[in-house]
Amino acid sequence: MFDNNTSISTPEAREKLFITLYKSTFPAVARHVSKMGGTFDEAKDIFQDALVIYYEKAKAGATRLNTNEKAYLLGISKHLWLHRFKENALHATLDGVDLTDDVPGDNYSESRLMHFLETAGAKCMQLLRSFYYDQTPLSEAAKLFGFSGVRSATVQKYKCLEKVRENIKQKLLTYEDFLN
Repeated sequence: MFDNNTSISTPEAREKLFITLYKSTFPAVARHVSKMGGTFDEAKDIFQDALVIYYEKAKAGATRLNTNEKAYLLGISKHLWLHRFKENALHATLDGVDLTDDVPGDNYSESRLMHFLETAGAKCMQLLRSFYYDQTPLSEAAKLFGFSGVRSATVQKYKCLEKVRENIKQKLLTYEDFLN
């Protein structure tokens, strides 16, 4: 469908092609991004980036499709989402978050958060408090909690956070639930 000289030679032809590709492929991209924890807006961004990549490669004559355009665009979109997902995961941490701010009327959210932290267990609660609230270095926390080293403390901290996340997922709560 995408021929360098015929189907994209006019703005109208390009627009028609993009609309066709959008209608046929975007729903699959949106489902994939949603399944991987993304939003509708993120799916639109990813798909538009994939369309631009596809268009630029096709215009340069660098695309040789072994499959149809829908599969090609879905593959580009999945690759872009995976890259963004990994990038976001690297930057998503509680480090640097000021947990001491008192917001009026926030007691309900605080008590809900405390409840979920408590479900991880006393030792996890102590480790997370030590690291995030007391800002104890992991090397010191490893000694304090009897871990064999910094790596063990890091792994245990991660496991504690995962317990909390899993419990929140089971209760189908979102970030916004803690803000109300």
